[in-house]
Amino acid sequence: MAERIVSFVMSGGVGSRLWPLSREDNPKQFHDFSGDGSMLAKTLRRLTARPDGETPVFLIASERHADRVHADLAGIDLSGGGPLFEPTGRNTAAAVALATLRTLSEFGDSLVLVVPSDHEIATARQFWQSVENGAAAARAGRLVVFGIKPGHPETGYGYIEIAGEKDGICDVSRFVEKPDLATAQNYLAAGNFYWNTGIFLFRASAMRDAFTAFAPEIWKATEIAYHAATSDLSGLYMPLELYAAIPSTSIDYAIMERAGHIAMVPAGFRWNDLGSWQSLLDVGPSDNDGNVIVGDVVAIDCENSYIRSDSRLLSAIGLKDVAIVSTADATFVAPVSRSQNVKKIVEQLEKSGRLETRFTPAGDRVIESGAWRRRVHHWLFEETVPLWSTVGVDERHGGFHEALGFDATPLKKPKRMRTMARQVYAFAVARARGWDGPADRLIGHGLEFMARNGRTDNGGWVRTLNVDGTVADAAEDAYDHSCVLLALAHAHMVGNPDALRLAEETFLFLDAHLEDHRMTGFLETSSGEGGRRSNPHMHLLEAFLAWHQATGELAYLRRAARIVDLFRSHFFDPESWTLGEYFDAEWRPAVGEKGAWTEPGHHFEWASLLVDFAGRSGQGDLTGFARKLYASAIANGLNRATGLAYGAVSRQGLPLDRVSRSWPQAEAIKAAIALDGSGGGPDLKPEIEARVGRLFRWHIDPAPLGLWIDRIDERGRSLATDVPASIFYHLVCALTQYLDSTVGEA
Repeated sequence: MAERIVSFVMSGGVGSRLWPLSREDNPKQFHDFSGDGSMLAKTLRRLTARPDGETPVFLIASERHADRVHADLAGIDLSGGGPLFEPTGRNTAAAVALATLRTLSEFGDSLVLVVPSDHEIATARQFWQSVENGAAAARAGRLVVFGIKPGHPETGYGYIEIAGEKDGICDVSRFVEKPDLATAQNYLAAGNFYWNTGIFLFRASAMRDAFTAFAPEIWKATEIAYHAATSDLSGLYMPLELYAAIPSTSIDYAIMERAGHIAMVPAGFRWNDLGSWQSLLDVGPSDNDGNVIVGDVVAIDCENSYIRSDSRLLSAIGLKDVAIVSTADATFVAPVSRSQNVKKIVEQLEKSGRLETRFTPAGDRVIESGAWRRRVHHWLFEETVPLWSTVGVDERHGGFHEALGFDATPLKKPKRMRTMARQVYAFAVARARGWDGPADRLIGHGLEFMARNGRTDNGGWVRTLNVDGTVADAAEDAYDHSCVLLALAHAHMVGNPDALRLAEETFLFLDAHLEDHRMTGFLETSSGEGGRRSNPHMHLLEAFLAWHQATGELAYLRRAARIVDLFRSHFFDPESWTLGEYFDAEWRPAVGEKGAWTEPGHHFEWASLLVDFAGRSGQGDLTGFARKLYASAIANGLNRATGLAYGAVSRQGLPLDRVSRSWPQAEAIKAAIALDGSGGGPDLKPEIEARVGRLFRWHIDPAPLGLWIDRIDERGRSLATDVPASIFYHLVCALTQYLDSTVGEA
């Protein structure tokens, strides 16, 4: 019986060289390029097909791809192996260290085989024969790599230079990075250079010793994260903070280029890393003219071309040696000889904040713009606004009820100032859109209650009132004041006689008691205690823009500009395209989980506000920021089972709050509408329709007339016990904008 070999598959890459098919949320290892399963599934099946000897198979993958991984694992016997999930990518050195640690802890000093998940290899028998050829050298303590004899001067692969051969084992002189064409031609002519497959075989103790000698900081950090991991039936999970502390570098840089006495086995199998459209042309099933045709394609007089359509009809005439790849939202065209350079396209798109690199459009898109108009209009103006304008109003004590039960009866809850203001806003917006109900009376009713019961001695507004209007919490909160200012702006725009005076008084209070004296934004409350958050600043930006809309005065736009400056300098992280939520008094990210906490719903809100400010101020680069925020939220912030935004995710895209609330789905609609109207980006009209559809599918249609399900778990089940009035503002705002953007359509 042959010695046990513990196999590990690395599945963490993005595969940007196969854009537009391979994207951050759906990288190439999950694609089926040849009709016999995804590349990952084929790799797993190859490893489990070892003719002789025990072979537990493990998979090292991104935790955010867990659902895809489990789908590909279905029906494959891993012989006691399973998935190890990385909470964030730390490159291949960390993956190899993790594989070594898992082997030592579970199987002792066994042989370890580490392979990429996205390579095309001829047959499992030839693959395993080559691996077995290297087993003796690995047992002797050498690190073994596998090389492919080059057939042409390839610039997309790394190379291995060998110095000699004995019994089928070559001594490695050096590893060489991807060369230019002239250098690759020289390597081919020299005869002692091989393509590096990125496949490694070693004894676990030998790799441990190499790490402790050449990269001890990587080994130690990985060891700490591994020993703190938790396991269940779905896999092993490591703490984000510990795994993120591992230095990020490749195994080649960390170990292979430093270690000595490395062995190379000339691979006896056909191999292709499928790293370009040229490579797919090389391995794909071709027609009599050498073309690989995939999808709805008509090709006439074309030769040696890769032509693929994953959406609409694609037609081509008279092309030679060309790659054309068309998806629902992007098309790539290039000579196949230059298809390696697609990464340059991806880099350019990333710089401009385009969405098409990070997420794959939903397959259930509604193509007809305005398809939801009739349903939206009826729900807003025939069901919801009439309901909340009657049973949602507290005619006895004043103001509005904080929440309704699912039988539409008012719940006796304390009345938050932000909710009172948002109800005023919602009725003002409904009136501006032509609602013929008693909007003026409701706006006056709400403002009278707020002003009579909710003012402070400083001229501000309290945080919370009891049901009867007495003060429950007198804190002067920046968030509440932003909501009051927003409501007053829209009340002013529809002619309320008191709104402007109340707003002027509120601005005086804001400047005197809530503005940081260092001119770095606003305090959470007038007491100045506690940390800082970006969210109240976002709502103040919303209010300032509303007052600029209401009056045209540049003073409000200057106020907005100061908030935007904070966004640029502190709130936005250019590396992850995420928005920080919690900060200390110096605007440094908060320590612990709060520092990594991001909310997809706030990404959507900021995106639409930045587009609005860009249009008013002429700061056009802000639209790029808006696109990045939207792309980040779509790529990392959605529950793939429902298509709804999670409550919160880490900067690396791991769910922190798996509940989907109704307001982020409404804000996603607003953001898509804003970006669609900003010019220079993809057509988001189908995306808008899909977002409206999901809002109704999960939050509105299952609820009684005029109400909504606010909270849904990750499996699509309702968690709601009541209907909070504070959400009314989000729904009215988003759906009236949808109606405005689709006038004359459908």
